[in-house]
Amino acid sequence: MAKEKIVLAYSGGLDTSVILKWLKETYDAEIIAFTADIGQKDELDGLEEKALKTGASKIYIDDLRDEFAKDFINPMFQAAALYEGQYLLGTSIARPLIAKRMVEIARAEGATAIAHGATGKGNDQVRFELTAAALAPEISVIAPWRLEEFREQFPGRAEMIAYAEKHGIPVTASAAKPYSTDRNLLHISFESGMLEDPWFDAAADSNKDMYVLSVAPEDAPDQAEYIELEFEKGDCVAVNGAKLTPLQVMETLNEIGGKHGIGRVDMVENRFVGMKSRGVYETPGGTILFTAHRKMESLTMDRDVMHLRDSLISKYASLVYNGFWFAPERLAIQALVTESQKNVSGTVRLKLYKGNVIGAGVKSLVSLYNPDIATMEADPTKAYDQGDATGFIHLNALRLKVSSGVEQNAKK
Repeated sequence: MAKEKIVLAYSGGLDTSVILKWLKETYDAEIIAFTADIGQKDELDGLEEKALKTGASKIYIDDLRDEFAKDFINPMFQAAALYEGQYLLGTSIARPLIAKRMVEIARAEGATAIAHGATGKGNDQVRFELTAAALAPEISVIAPWRLEEFREQFPGRAEMIAYAEKHGIPVTASAAKPYSTDRNLLHISFESGMLEDPWFDAAADSNKDMYVLSVAPEDAPDQAEYIELEFEKGDCVAVNGAKLTPLQVMETLNEIGGKHGIGRVDMVENRFVGMKSRGVYETPGGTILFTAHRKMESLTMDRDVMHLRDSLISKYASLVYNGFWFAPERLAIQALVTESQKNVSGTVRLKLYKGNVIGAGVKSLVSLYNPDIATMEADPTKAYDQGDATGFIHLNALRLKVSSGVEQNAKK
């Protein structure tokens, strides 16, 4: 009989390398490794050789960067999603894409299960598995870190390193970088290790070597840089006059933003599984894009449409963070967001200086801003009669007066 096939989300790091070998031994299965290229750069070097040497029957290394930028990052930024007021959801938004492709490979290969190396304490396990449930409920999920036999065999990293050495698996684990990272096109995150102490100063000069995508703001150029972003229906389509794909937009803005120390966030966030965790993030291009998009909306989006969309930001961001990208409620909100973006077109000019993104102008052919109406001088359009405001205020004040009268009578 043919062996069972399991598709493993594989990064080539210590955990997934050990898990690959462990799955093959424990389940006597054929392991198909899958790595999504979503902008990790040189982290992908040598993965194919390592996976096959570790015991994978084959490995998929799929370039998903264009899909990531176009179908995941752009829709999320149209929704102005920001988790707990700070986090631009760089790790969160990548997981549904990875899981979606895992499911596609599992079906193509006839696999009965997918597996991941997410721990039982984190958010990623939820994101992977909710996506699988939404797209392929017939495929089972194996999460080794939640299995007692796996945790008994590997209570710590020392046991994992010993296991890897025993089976000839190259490892790079060391104390030189006592924290974990996750990088993609949108950001890079840092957590665990010394960062588990929320009083630890990740911005100190002694920790500058930790950062990858950006210089420290104090080391950024002393001269400000102006850039222009062109939008069409809520998506950035050009930077400084050059037409770009969504992928090229992110790559360009990451380079420019990183040079100016833009997009660093250090926060304690609330994980979906119930605990608080400390994360440090670099999102240079995303920070620029987020700011520019909001400024474009300020000129072109109807007030009540904007306020309605904004009332859904917290819900939308939580859905992404918690792994509900393919849930019907996220899709419903996205339909509203898409409608809200139909006139978000024009050009935004920004000034970048030492970690700051400063608005420096916005224009659009479909601008809702009319200087003749907004002017403090005489209104040549006669579109607004200041006297009309008297009745407007009286009507809005009526309920306040009635309420105040009731309270005053109650005190008598």
